[in-house]
Amino acid sequence: MVGGVTPAIMPVAMYRKTVCGSPKFFALFLLALAFTSTAVLSAKPQSQPSQQTAAAVPNPAGIVKLRIDSEIEPILADYITNGIDRAAQEHASLVLITIDTPGGLDTSMRQIIAKILASPVPVVTFVSPTGSRAASAGFFILLSADIAAMSPGTDTGAASPVMIFAGSSVQIDETMRHKIVNEAEAYLRSYVSQRGRNVDLAATAVSDAKAFSEKEALDGKLIDLIEPSQEALLAALNGRTITRFDGSKTKLDLGAPVVTEVEMTAREKFLSRIVQPDVFFILLIVGVLGLYAEFTHPGLFAPGVIGGIALLLALYAMHLLPVNLTGLLMILLALALFILEAKFPTHGILGVGGVAAMVLGALMLVRSPLTGMGVSLGASLGVTIPFAVIVILLMRLVLRSRSWKPATGNEELIGEVGEVREQVSAQNGMVFVHGELWRAHAAGAIPAGARIRVRSVDGLTLHVEPVDTVARRPVA
Repeated sequence: MVGGVTPAIMPVAMYRKTVCGSPKFFALFLLALAFTSTAVLSAKPQSQPSQQTAAAVPNPAGIVKLRIDSEIEPILADYITNGIDRAAQEHASLVLITIDTPGGLDTSMRQIIAKILASPVPVVTFVSPTGSRAASAGFFILLSADIAAMSPGTDTGAASPVMIFAGSSVQIDETMRHKIVNEAEAYLRSYVSQRGRNVDLAATAVSDAKAFSEKEALDGKLIDLIEPSQEALLAALNGRTITRFDGSKTKLDLGAPVVTEVEMTAREKFLSRIVQPDVFFILLIVGVLGLYAEFTHPGLFAPGVIGGIALLLALYAMHLLPVNLTGLLMILLALALFILEAKFPTHGILGVGGVAAMVLGALMLVRSPLTGMGVSLGASLGVTIPFAVIVILLMRLVLRSRSWKPATGNEELIGEVGEVREQVSAQNGMVFVHGELWRAHAAGAIPAGARIRVRSVDGLTLHVEPVDTVARRPVA
């Protein structure tokens, strides 16, 4: 038995002597081990209630909210597409797009619709709040979503294509008109039928420019819901099973919705401000005024830099806005009248005409048949009158400066009167002018003590002529 027991006991004895060093250290080690085990065992029961609490709370439904609240143009299209991309990256449950728009550009509309159709996240379009509209291009976008909804007191439709050139609608031949309308109808049918909506009724909004109230749109199976608010809409959608564009089924779980409203980025806000008609007009006038001030007063630099930047920003906005050519010509005419007013004494007639021309040009500058927007009367008057005053004053200063006598350099001596100190002839002579002695030449001999007037300056030599003292004598 001893031989059987010894191998089991010897390692412990060796461990106590070699590793632990003493029985006291070994006892402390066992005490620490027991304390750690007790702490771990006591921590396990405490973690179970927290897990049960987390399981009792439903997972929040992430909803990304976007807004279409102005004319549909490239900057707004970028904002919507970027917002849908963000929803996909964050694995949101829903994208909610509220709509209040009079319409916009066809290319921007198609960019938004293509993104909605390809979105991995379900998209809901909602014409809201009360009094809003989804007209023209907004009608196309409304029907492209997985769920289309409207608030009471809203309308949609009137989606006939309009050709715009230089800010005005243009008449086209009948064949071309049919081609444009038929293509727009075909594009609308291509996704409206896939969404299960009334294709024939939707087509009348394009072919006949028909518009629908929210009740007419619901009864005609153009939209899916009429809800008074965002909260009511989300509550109605909770638990609803929808059919995606690819035919797959998705059940919406919106029991605890967390709505994140995505605003435009700083870049998008800046560019969206530029394309506003009032801001565009101000940039255009500031650009013209800055370059005008730089050309009439070279060397100031600041007006040229500011004017150049403002004019380039105005050209960028001009690329996006429906600018009327007649309005631009009226503004150029006003500038010409302001310059002529400074040159000719017309007692303000040309100036008043310039103000009238610029105000009319501003009102005609941006005009879209889709939206009716343009430069406001307050902005046109608030910019035109100061612009007219500044241009006229600058031009008068330029014209007046041409008759000013030079105040620096040798040129300031021209016309000055002096006295001959040494007889002046065609070869040599000395005169005293402006407190200094100068070498002088003259066409004829001028004796010392005579009065002379400087005709020109050639380096350090003055060309002088005698002063007609007889003409300056008072008459008895």
